Amino acid sequence: MFIARLWSLLRALVVWTFKAIWAASVVAVPAIGVWVASSTAAYRNGPVWLVCLCGLLLFPLLPLLWEAFATWRRGRKKRPGPRILTFWDRLILRTLILNLGVLAVLLARDPETTFAALSTRGDWFLDGREGPRVDRARQGLFFAADRLQWLYEAVHDNTYEDVLQDEVPPPPPPRLPPVPEDSRPTPEHPTPGQPGQPTPAIWPLSDTLHPLVLGMPAEAETSIAAVGKYIAEREPDRRLRIKALHDYVADHVAYDGAAYLARTRPDFVFPPQDAETVFRTGIGVCAGYANLLAALGDAAGEEIVVVGGDARTNGSDVTGESHAWNAARIDDTWHLIDATWDSGSTDDSGTFKKSYRATYLFVPPRVFAVNHFPREPNWQLLAEPLSRGDFFRGPMMDAEFFAQGLELVTPDRSQVSVDAVFEVTVKNPRELYFIAKYAKASAANGTQGDCTVARGQLTAVRCALPAPGTYQVTMYAAADEYGSYPQVGAFEVQRGR
Repeated sequence: MFIARLWSLLRALVVWTFKAIWAASVVAVPAIGVWVASSTAAYRNGPVWLVCLCGLLLFPLLPLLWEAFATWRRGRKKRPGPRILTFWDRLILRTLILNLGVLAVLLARDPETTFAALSTRGDWFLDGREGPRVDRARQGLFFAADRLQWLYEAVHDNTYEDVLQDEVPPPPPPRLPPVPEDSRPTPEHPTPGQPGQPTPAIWPLSDTLHPLVLGMPAEAETSIAAVGKYIAEREPDRRLRIKALHDYVADHVAYDGAAYLARTRPDFVFPPQDAETVFRTGIGVCAGYANLLAALGDAAGEEIVVVGGDARTNGSDVTGESHAWNAARIDDTWHLIDATWDSGSTDDSGTFKKSYRATYLFVPPRVFAVNHFPREPNWQLLAEPLSRGDFFRGPMMDAEFFAQGLELVTPDRSQVSVDAVFEVTVKNPRELYFIAKYAKASAANGTQGDCTVARGQLTAVRCALPAPGTYQVTMYAAADEYGSYPQVGAFEVQRGR
């Protein structure tokens, strides 16, 4: 008797649990669909209210209309058969069919955009709200969004996949130690001395080419092997040796802006990006820079590998675009290098402007991860690698921002929605001079202008956006009021209608 009652109780528990899940699904599935669609609308600066209104159609209006139509058709039959499901079960089933179908279409149509939208704007309805509960809700939403990272990566390819050489998915690489308190950037960049003198354990280095690169004779540049041998024989300090290799690539290669602009054409094929071709022609895209630096490292007896992934540059959106860079091992510690970004820049026409710097040489991993996301998470060199969603959400700051000792106060996101005015607050202990500009993303419109800057140790940038739309706000900073202003950061800003 006891066993029979226990079995009956367990069966009732299972039945009621199933019914509870069945009933909860009628709310959960439509809510997920509205969340996905509304986040996509917020990400694209679309009408979120319209998406929410459409959600009411999917539940309960369309399921009820479907039920009414089915009942009408049943009433027209001479001998309708017995109903198997109750009205409530039929309503749930119709709701699930409609909403799961719409959700599948949303995910399958553009999984990259859907994931980016959930990762960056999945909490749009919490904007302006604060508190422990809000923080927990936001963490839960982004945790759910991160579960779709596999879908993004399943369809996301690196444009330079076929032209990267010797890229290796590594075992867990040694993590870089934290930057000591006395090794943080100072107002004056340290200057490396002559060959053989130890490099200061500080970042960033001076924007000065290594003496061996400046004075390299023509006979030392006959081949990759010759360049590597020349540098290895004359620079005993390994850190300075790798700097010399980086400097040679950044100074020797000009970026192929025409190939970069044409990369999205269906029939486009990249010019050869192997190390030998790039060395001989002196032209390449990021894959060519990375391939050549790895080859030079091999010739000089240094371990330098190619790392592929995505990076966010001026003009790219919050998700970034395909890119390639390097990592070098020095005494069992890996260091991150981007010789492409240290060589110069291209304008909208693809014209390359040579401008050497050392900002992306031996960059601290936490700084490098702000705008570089490797395909293999271990190459972030962080104890706790960032998720792709973390990468998308983080403000798009250049390494120069951190090199200048700046600290972003607000906003804390890469994409921001505003009514009309966008504001940025930066801790600026050296009271650098700032310039900020906004430009509408739509090339057809061409709306652009200057933002106002209140300079001080707490610098405030204020951009009055003239019309609804999506804008890129770019900031520049310099120690001298008159002269060159390097870019230090950018935001994607959406002014609502």
